[in-house]
Amino acid sequence: MELCFFDNLKSQPVWFLVLFSLGSLQLLKLFFTLLNWVYVNFLRPAKNLKKYGSWALITGPTDGIGKAFAFQLAKKGLNLVLVGRNPDKLKDVSDSIMSKHGNVQIKSVVVDFSGEIDEGVERIKETIGELDVGVLINNVGVSYPYARFFHEVDEGLLRNLIKVNVEGTTKVTRAVLPGMLKRKKGAVVNIGSGAAIVIPSDPLYAVYAATKAYIDQFSRCLYVEYKNSGIDVQCQVPLYVATKMASIKRSSFFVPSTDGYARAGLRWIGYEPRCTPYWPHSLLWGLVSLLPESAFDAWRFKFCLGIRKRGQQKDSRKKE
Repeated sequence: MELCFFDNLKSQPVWFLVLFSLGSLQLLKLFFTLLNWVYVNFLRPAKNLKKYGSWALITGPTDGIGKAFAFQLAKKGLNLVLVGRNPDKLKDVSDSIMSKHGNVQIKSVVVDFSGEIDEGVERIKETIGELDVGVLINNVGVSYPYARFFHEVDEGLLRNLIKVNVEGTTKVTRAVLPGMLKRKKGAVVNIGSGAAIVIPSDPLYAVYAATKAYIDQFSRCLYVEYKNSGIDVQCQVPLYVATKMASIKRSSFFVPSTDGYARAGLRWIGYEPRCTPYWPHSLLWGLVSLLPESAFDAWRFKFCLGIRKRGQQKDSRKKE
């Protein structure tokens, strides 16, 4: 039977053999891609983060993904440097972590990333001193209160988007990186967004998406620059997570809780320069990649117009 198949194959014209070969290669590639996806999502072991250093620094740790990362890192036995703007919230988070993981040390640094970033970064430098900060989670970020056209973005919001999302992440990384370089080990994790990478466009969130595109490119460049120095730089690209910033209260299969995302995120630290740690998100990413960009743009624009309308209605009720 096999000989008959190959004999028949040999009798086919050249163009058929070329197409058959290309098709076979594509199927083989798809097979190995699927095997790799299963391995990295379900079988690949997480790295021992304590090998990078005994301390982890997290920005934006008082809520959402940053808070969940802080708890998960403490659970792994890492000491924490928590960087946020509200001292009361920093204390609450610190006390909560200590009540569950009393064996870890915690230092807090008050930094308003929408204010004097340089002064705040100096406080970070003074605090970490000679600490072996092995893991940096750049999580701090702001988004729009709700969808709006670019010309509707006021000066204050525009300034905060660029200052917090771009300048904050850049300068905190520059403050922490020299220590990692000195010790020749470290892991930098920058939290990006599917709004900049996964979907073709994010209309009515243009500046937010653009700042997250910066984070992705910044991370990729640093990954190449420092991979031979023992420093792993990564941009994590989540889709929707149940957070206040996303205005989603309940988690679901495709929208994880912050704890669910952080548990997945920890497993990917130290591997690919760009990743989507929560595996159902990668399924959505694959689905989106199959759609024509024009069709997705039309759907997304309509979806965001709905968010804008509801946001404007909410604003109107507040003014009444």
